Amino acid sequence: MLLTNVLMRSDFFLCPVNDLGANIFTGLECTRNPVFNPKTYSLPPLFFLPPNMHQTFSFTVAPMQLHTLVLATFASLIAPFGGFFASGLKRTFKIKDFGDSIPGHGGMTDRMDCQFIMGFFTYMYYHSFIALHKVNLGSVMEMAVTGLTVEEQLELVRGMGRYLSNQGVWGEEIIRCLDKAAQAKR
Repeated sequence: MLLTNVLMRSDFFLCPVNDLGANIFTGLECTRNPVFNPKTYSLPPLFFLPPNMHQTFSFTVAPMQLHTLVLATFASLIAPFGGFFASGLKRTFKIKDFGDSIPGHGGMTDRMDCQFIMGFFTYMYYHSFIALHKVNLGSVMEMAVTGLTVEEQLELVRGMGRYLSNQGVWGEEIIRCLDKAAQAKR
């Protein structure tokens, strides 16, 4: 937790890299993910304490430091069993070493099975609890172009045209022009 606290103070460790020439001296600036901003947590009164000791306890910590505790707990209690799991697989299939079945596996990489489990858990945990999912125009356009058929794209354009016309941004003549152009292409 101490190292997390130290690393959170530098934008170099928090900002996404948009320029491959960026280094610690280039002065990165970005909007911080709220998970790095300190927040005060209040604990509820403890029921087993005498009535005169019912004080509220509070502490201030960045949510990332709590996430660090979760990751550290998983790394120390669950991830080491990756080796046991791999060993069980090898015994089940009577494989002496994974080097024969998985290219590059065997020897040192046999000892790294817990890293695979830890990497998978960290990826899933990050995308489930930490990452901010922002939708922007570029991602919506990409989804529309790659995920819709031509007919669906035309229907989307017509729908957006009707919406903009109802909002008073476009006139009805633009909608008629779009419909006429779409019919002429068929």
